[in-house]
Amino acid sequence: MNGGYDDGYQDCPCFWGTEPGSFVRVLCNQIGSVRGFAVLDAGCGEGKNAAFLAADGAVIDAFDVSVLAIENGRRHFADHAGIRWRVGDIREIDLPQNHYDVVVAYGLLHCLPSAAEVRDVIVRLQNATRSSGYNVVCAFNDRRQELHAHPGFSPSLLSHTDYIAAYAAWEVLKESDSDLTERHPHNNLEHTHSMTRILARKVSISI
Repeated sequence: MNGGYDDGYQDCPCFWGTEPGSFVRVLCNQIGSVRGFAVLDAGCGEGKNAAFLAADGAVIDAFDVSVLAIENGRRHFADHAGIRWRVGDIREIDLPQNHYDVVVAYGLLHCLPSAAEVRDVIVRLQNATRSSGYNVVCAFNDRRQELHAHPGFSPSLLSHTDYIAAYAAWEVLKESDSDLTERHPHNNLEHTHSMTRILARKVSISI
């Protein structure tokens, strides 16, 4: 379920680079600082988002199913205190309820085996988020996918509308459906993905 990226993790010690995802920056611009925040980085890859948030004082549980990704992250971001690296499947790990101030799922959801599991995992991540906490989501959607740079990978593709609907009970602070054209360093094949990005805040419920 790692999206076929292990070849890249093996060939490149920092496959995803060091710059955080654009909506992780949007989050920090929105709230000012994450110092002292409890963060879950679900499907962290090599940890570029975790490292960015840790540098601002957050404490991060960084999970990925790929042993190679976690090993690369530990090496490359060894000087970043506050990151607890874990190998684990987000569908199976025990997540504390209403615990995290921020949950990041950047590049995770489309790697799950089915649309039903995508929806189930979104609910798991939402349940792990405290009231007034934030989710930052970035995932392939079903509008346009060029997969020749990802041999053997069959992503689970929901529509942008499906993702927005999954956050209907939340306050969606920013969302986008846009194309990303990129080259991966291990094969240098240019390709384009349509990407859903969402920053949403869990609505407080007064009793």
